[in-house]
Formats: sequence, structure tokens, C-alpha cells
Amino acid sequence: MKLDNTLPLEYRSEENSNRIFGFWIFLGAEIVLFATLFAVYFTLWTRTGNGPSAEEIFEIGPVLIETFLLLTSSFTIGLAINAMRLGLKKPMMIFFIITLILGLGFLGVEIMEFVTYVHEGATLQTSAFLSSLFVLLGTHGAHVTLGLLWGGGLLIQIKREGFTLDTANKSFIFSLYWHFLDVVWIFIFSFVYLKGLM
Repeated sequence: MKLDNTLPLEYRSEENSNRIFGFWIFLGAEIVLFATLFAVYFTLWTRTGNGPSAEEIFEIGPVLIETFLLLTSSFTIGLAINAMRLGLKKPMMIFFIITLILGLGFLGVEIMEFVTYVHEGATLQTSAFLSSLFVLLGTHGAHVTLGLLWGGGLLIQIKREGFTLDTANKSFIFSLYWHFLDVVWIFIFSFVYLKGLM
């Protein structure tokens, strides 16, 4: 296997470059998925029936906390990848763990938000607006949950094996996934929550 030592570790083999390229294609499919969910939401967001509207149930406090947690986690995963490229295992793992803790915090706030909606009578069955909202937010939340499980498994592998072509490649691909979730959240924050609060 021919290695190009001028490239970052995660790109040094042809197989690693192909994996990264393949993951970009996967993210393209994910963009289509979320674009479809956004289209459904924007079609149904005024269809509240007898249920509450976005303005009645959205609260800016939890949304700002979620946004802060997720955007900060995007910064820390970037620091983790930078530390990996410098060969600094301990700082990389610390930034990676911080990323996962922030993601877990985001998920906790989102679950509390869902519980609050349900106690206020805003459920999946209440209206077309709420069903499209829960599916959009739930799909993003499911992706964050998957990321937490994936990241946890990756941390164990890095602790055992250190930085190899394989672990570096997986870590970089994970960072792409995590940044993608942050970008999707920016769209949710801007076009779902802020629009709904106006």
C-alpha cells in the first residue's frame, strides 16, 4: 500500500481517501433526507388544527441552550482533529470527550423540550404542524444519538490503538458527520424556531 506522507494521516492511503469521498456522497443523501423533512415542515407549519401554534409552544431559552451546546461541540471536534493531526493523543481524546458531553447535553435539553410539549398537549397526533415538527426534530435527535454511540466506540478504539491510518480516518469522518449535524441545526434554529417565534 502506497502512502503519501505529505498528507494528513486520515488521507494518507488511497483507501482512506476513498472512504472520505464515499462519506461525502453519504452526506449528500442525508442532505436530501433533511431537505425533504424541511419541505414537509414548511408545507404543514400553519396546519395547526385545534392544537397550539409554533408561537404558543416555542421558548427561546431551551433553543439557545441547544444551539450553544451543539455549536460549541462543533468547535471542540475541530480542536480534536487538529490535536490528532499534531499527534497529541491525550488532548485529542479530551476534546473528543468534551464534544460528546456537549452532544449529550444537547440531547438532554431536547428531550426535556419534547416532554414539555407533550405535557402542554402538543403531541405527534395533535396536528399536521406538530407531527412534521416532531419528525424533523426527532430525526436530527436520532442522528445526534447515533453520533454519540459512534463517537463513544471510536474513543475506545483510539485509547486501545492510538492514531493509525484507520482510527485517524474514522475520526475525521466522524468530525464531518458532527459538523453536518451542526449545519442542520443552524437551519432548524433559523427557519423553524426563529420563524415560529416571530
